[in-house]
Amino acid sequence: MENKKTIKWGIIGCGNVTEVKSGPAYKNTEGFELIAVMRRDVEKLKDYAKRHGIKKYYTNADDLINDDEVDAVYIATPPDTHKLYALKVAEAGKICCIEKPMTANYTDSLAIYNIFNDKQLPLFVAYYRRSLPRFLKIKEWLNNNFIGEVRHINWHFSRPASDLDKSGDYNWRTDANIAPAGYFDDLASHGLDLFNFLLGNIKEAHGISLNQHNNYTAKDAITACWLHENNITGSGTWNFDCHHSLDKVTIYGSEGRIEFSIFHENTIVLESITKTEELFIENPKHIQMYHVEGMRDMLINKNFTHPSTGKTALHANWVMDKILGNL
Repeated sequence: MENKKTIKWGIIGCGNVTEVKSGPAYKNTEGFELIAVMRRDVEKLKDYAKRHGIKKYYTNADDLINDDEVDAVYIATPPDTHKLYALKVAEAGKICCIEKPMTANYTDSLAIYNIFNDKQLPLFVAYYRRSLPRFLKIKEWLNNNFIGEVRHINWHFSRPASDLDKSGDYNWRTDANIAPAGYFDDLASHGLDLFNFLLGNIKEAHGISLNQHNNYTAKDAITACWLHENNITGSGTWNFDCHHSLDKVTIYGSEGRIEFSIFHENTIVLESITKTEELFIENPKHIQMYHVEGMRDMLINKNFTHPSTGKTALHANWVMDKILGNL
C-alpha cells in the first residue's frame, strides 16, 4: 500500500447509513474508488449496486473481504457483527473503517484494536463529528480560551418514544442482544467521543442505567457523571421516552460558555466576557465526507493525522462501559 495512488474500497452492509451519509463519500473522494458492496438480501443488493454504479456485489462477506482487488473494507453492519468482520479484514491484511460504535462493548473493541495494532494496519471508526466544521469551530473557540478555563460540560438528550418503539415490532437498535443500551449505544457514543476530542480524554466515569419504560428489551434511561484527564467535570442524561425533545450541550468556563447540539443542525453559540458569537455552519449532504477525505489524506497524501482511529474509538467504548457499569 506504500505508493498506492488509488485505494479500492468494499462495503459490508449497504443499508440506510450508506445511501447518503457515507457511501457516496467513498465513491466521490479523489484517490478512493468504491468497487464492491455486500448485503445478504440479493434484490436490495443488486438495486444498490445499480443505483450507485458499483461493479461488484456479494451476498457473502468473506468473498468481498478476500477479493484481491479490494484494498480496504468499510463495515456498515449493526454492531453485533463488527468484531466478526473486522477480525477477518485484519487477517486479510486490509485497511478497515468500522461504523460507530466500534462494537457494543469495550472487550470486543479491544480485540479488534489489538489485532490491527499488532499487524500495523490502519483502523478507523466513523465518529465523523470529529471532522465536521461546526465542531472544529467549537474546538477553535476552546483552543483560543474564549471562555477561559473550562470547568464543566453537560449534555441533556431526551426525546419521545417513536411509534416503532411502542409498537413491539423488531428494531435491532433496541434489541438488548445487539445494542444492550439501545439508543444510548447508537447516539450517546457520538457525543461522548466528541467530548474526548474537544476536552481531552475522560479518565473516570460512573452512571445509572435501566429500562424505565418497558417499550423494548434494551436500556432506555441513563444518567452519568465523568472527569476528563485535565480535571474538567462532566454530566449527562439520556432518556428515550420523554414528552419533550431536547439535545443541548453546554460547556462552562471561567469566563463564559459555549452551547450546541450534537444532532440538531442549529446554531453554535459562544458567550464570554470578551466575545459573543452565533454561527450556523451547515453539514455536508454526505455527512461523512470530511471523515472519508481525512482517511485519504492520511493514507495516500500522508499529510494528515486522522482524528478518529481504532484507538480513539476504543476509549469511547471504555467510557460507555464505565457509565453502564460493565467495567
